[in-house]
Amino acid sequence: MIRTVRPEDAAALCTLYNHYIESSIVTFEEEPVSVEAFRERIESITTSYPWLVYEADGDIAGYVYASAWKARRAYRYAAESTVYLTPGHQGKGIGTTLYERLIADLKDRSVHCLIAGIALPNDASVALHEKIGFTKVANFREVGRKFDRWIDVAYWELIL
Repeated sequence: MIRTVRPEDAAALCTLYNHYIESSIVTFEEEPVSVEAFRERIESITTSYPWLVYEADGDIAGYVYASAWKARRAYRYAAESTVYLTPGHQGKGIGTTLYERLIADLKDRSVHCLIAGIALPNDASVALHEKIGFTKVANFREVGRKFDRWIDVAYWELIL
């Protein structure tokens, strides 16, 4: 089941996100986020953009949301997407299903361009975004450093 995020989802979503902070390069955050800080993120983002969660057997299996690409007014038709899946739920079509709903919602909000930044390597995320129709448009070398190594970040774009 896909539904809109609720403030009471903050603890479960925070646990999911903190897993990636502590064990991967897919986010450049290095310290776990508190539940309250995560709740504030939800409230801030959902004032203007959609945030969807996927429930499987009563547990959250993943989430996707859009946020502002940049602050300047002329960027108002572009958004950045973020997607995270609970370990063990990758490769089951959940990311695709979430993205399809997000994209439909963004079209209704007159978003024209969706941008996804991916820390590399991340074959699963690249495959997901390209399956949906995103095209790679940029690759920045060694722009982040985490776990004592340099990390590239590439950007994919989808014109809606």
